[in-house]
Amino acid sequence: MTRAEMTASDGPLLFGRVLDGAGGGAPITWDEARDWRPERPGAVLWLHLDRTLPEVRAWLLHTLSLPEPTAELLTSDDTRPRAFREGETLVATLRTINFNPGAEPEDMVSMQLWSDGTRVLTFRRHWLQGPRQVLALVDGGGPGPTDAGALITSLVEHMIHHMNHSVIDMNEQIDALFAVDGADDRADDLLGRISAIRRDCLALKRHMGPEHVALEAIARDAPGWFEPHDRREIGESIALLRRFLDDIDVSKESAVVLMDEIRGRSLARSERTNRLLTVVATVFLPLTFLTGLLGMNVEGIPAAEHPLAFWSVVGLCGVVLIVQVMLFRRWRWL
Repeated sequence: MTRAEMTASDGPLLFGRVLDGAGGGAPITWDEARDWRPERPGAVLWLHLDRTLPEVRAWLLHTLSLPEPTAELLTSDDTRPRAFREGETLVATLRTINFNPGAEPEDMVSMQLWSDGTRVLTFRRHWLQGPRQVLALVDGGGPGPTDAGALITSLVEHMIHHMNHSVIDMNEQIDALFAVDGADDRADDLLGRISAIRRDCLALKRHMGPEHVALEAIARDAPGWFEPHDRREIGESIALLRRFLDDIDVSKESAVVLMDEIRGRSLARSERTNRLLTVVATVFLPLTFLTGLLGMNVEGIPAAEHPLAFWSVVGLCGVVLIVQVMLFRRWRWL
């Protein structure tokens, strides 16, 4: 078992670390974490918890004395992004890309967060990649966060950067579809793929828009222990998220343009086909009338016994056809 996998097996703790203020941290068990008190100034406890277990809510209410609405928010399935200050604590719900097997990335997964500057508690229902990456930094893969504010900004940065993969993937799909010939036999397939991209854009926009507002609330309203450089880091994440939102808007508009273009091509082909059929039908209409009239099996058909009657009718039909073509060209039907 690696250090990143060291967790208590008898509780909701997925992993826990006591930050040492120098970018590292020491593992802590659930039994130790429940009644933890800082042993030195600046010590920070980070616990990553499975919020689905009922003992988490009981611990929040009875040990940490959190207000019941706050404990409910941190452990419930209401995962719409939001953030607010509650006295000297920061409470937030954030969402990121879903990398779990069999899941659509655009479905998003949530992480609830609570911190009083000494403790940072993160909660999840489904597996999250971002906290594990920050944990790897704390455990020696790189310089990790040194305090609560740096830990929160690091978590936010990793969650936002993960959205980049889906945004880039959608842009690449749109670019590839622009290069595809929208032939009639492929139009339905292309329109289906474009519709899927538009749905993905809407799904990401639905979650990332509120997330943008939540991050702005953190930068604006976080307690004093959230230092100015932490607010600047959050500001960078907000700017990156804003760029992703703009890219999603561009992808969505590009999908609409591409869909209109494919539909326009299909409609133009249909109009050309209908026009050709109409011209052909118009050409043969008088010829059909003429041959039908002369082909009636009744007495009195002119020149019925004449040896050149057939060729005379053929010649007449040819003259009618030539006159029609000349008129159609003059009227610009051809």
